[in-house]
Amino acid sequence: MKTADLLLLTAAFLSFLFSVYLWFQGQREEGLFVGIWVPSILALGIFLRLALRRT
Repeated sequence: MKTADLLLLTAAFLSFLFSVYLWFQGQREEGLFVGIWVPSILALGIFLRLALRRT
């Protein structure tokens, strides 16, 4: 696994943890907003892998 892959997976996981933290601190709207970042980060990683593979 490449360093860039690990970086993106780490960012997605940290975003998930931060979302859960916000949710249980009572900041539910903020937790939901940050939770939306997880699939966005993963989608960015997939896009970059596909885009870089074609060049």
